Amino acid sequence: MTLLRPAPAGPSVVACSTCRHSAEAQTDETGRRGGARLAEALREVRAADPRYAPIAIEEMACLFACAQHCTVHLRAPGKMGYVLGRFRPDAEAARSILDYALAHAESEEGSMPYRQWPEGVKGHFIVRVPPEGFVAQ
Repeated sequence: MTLLRPAPAGPSVVACSTCRHSAEAQTDETGRRGGARLAEALREVRAADPRYAPIAIEEMACLFACAQHCTVHLRAPGKMGYVLGRFRPDAEAARSILDYALAHAESEEGSMPYRQWPEGVKGHFIVRVPPEGFVAQ
């Protein structure tokens, strides 16, 4: 069995497709997982706004952030990566995530001042991940 599959090398948001809907519920009223709904919202918001075209939307079963819900991993080659969670699986959250992903992709090392973060991502960071071959100072 192969665990890994190829994905685009550019900037992307990897959504956990199996994440809980919320801290209280595994699924929504229709039986859908929150991660699947958030991934769908990310794709819909991306498709509706050409500014987001450079950001790929990927899905992956389980990011192992199970104590959280609706988690995503933001990444881009040679840049600090971030895992964020505790989002509502809706268009507002998707827009905030994609706004941050754009700024992240345009930054030199994947880091930007707090004052430049979209309000919708503040308080949602779980972990930062250095790119291969680097650690943060």
